[in-house]
Amino acid sequence: MEIEKLKEELKELNKEYAKIKTIPVEERKAFGVEMNKKKEAILAKIKAAEEAAEDMNVEAVDITAPAGFNAEFPKASCGSKHPLMTELDHVVDIYQAMGFNVMEPRQLDDEFHMFDSLNFSKGHPARDGYDTFRTAEGFIPIAHTSAMQNRALTTYRDDLEKGGQIAVVIPGRVFRNEDVDPTHEHTFYQCEGIYVAEKATMGQLLGVFKNFFETYYGQTLRIKTQPGYFPFTEPSFELLVEKPKTLGGKGDGWLELLGCGMIHPNVLKAAGIDPEKYKGFAWGGGIDRLVMMKYMLNDVRYFESGKLDFLEEF
Repeated sequence: MEIEKLKEELKELNKEYAKIKTIPVEERKAFGVEMNKKKEAILAKIKAAEEAAEDMNVEAVDITAPAGFNAEFPKASCGSKHPLMTELDHVVDIYQAMGFNVMEPRQLDDEFHMFDSLNFSKGHPARDGYDTFRTAEGFIPIAHTSAMQNRALTTYRDDLEKGGQIAVVIPGRVFRNEDVDPTHEHTFYQCEGIYVAEKATMGQLLGVFKNFFETYYGQTLRIKTQPGYFPFTEPSFELLVEKPKTLGGKGDGWLELLGCGMIHPNVLKAAGIDPEKYKGFAWGGGIDRLVMMKYMLNDVRYFESGKLDFLEEF
């Protein structure tokens, strides 16, 4: 801006200099000397401003960086999608092919959606299992994608009254107060699933799972359930899947992958849905673990580490 302003001053000075023809001959010498002094002063300012601008464009060096960092900083050519994002898209594609809509969770949510709407009563010991962080304003970085369950139910509630159903999956990032080790992370991804209709059964739920896992791992797999407990489902189950071939499975091992069950009547009531007329099932499980199993990875921390040698393998 300063250089442009000076150049405009120079243009105006040249216009003023053109008046030399209109003044008396005896005054022209003094007038010319004065104009030349002004012109030289402006040109000097322009030169100084241009040199200062060039100095500003010199590549900055971060003097606070570790030794060697500035010299060895990699030059970016092109990026690639993070392996978790690639697999998350694949997971969503499978569910969408089965007719499920997709919703994204919030990163921060409130006490009602995190606990109250999911049948966690005040002081219930089950809340301890979702111990997480809180902001000064009382908001909670979500500890499970189930925090979106009430919003999903209310968003698509009208579809039930039109004779349809609610079918939604909710993939997103969650946060836990965890001791980090090769199998535990404080930040990871989950995928929530919800289905509500006049007739919804555990048989349908198991059918969804079998179709999903066989499609994801590309092989026929057996599944089974065992009793579990979650405040927002009744009855509640833990789903076990036959160990896939990627982990050396030979039909003799089982892996627990997610929690599931029939949606608790109190959860339906909290969303304004009549539990006497409608039934539903829900589930939630980690995406990171699915990916670790698929590619035989032994440390979940790699996903959040920014390790280029690891990420470049994908």
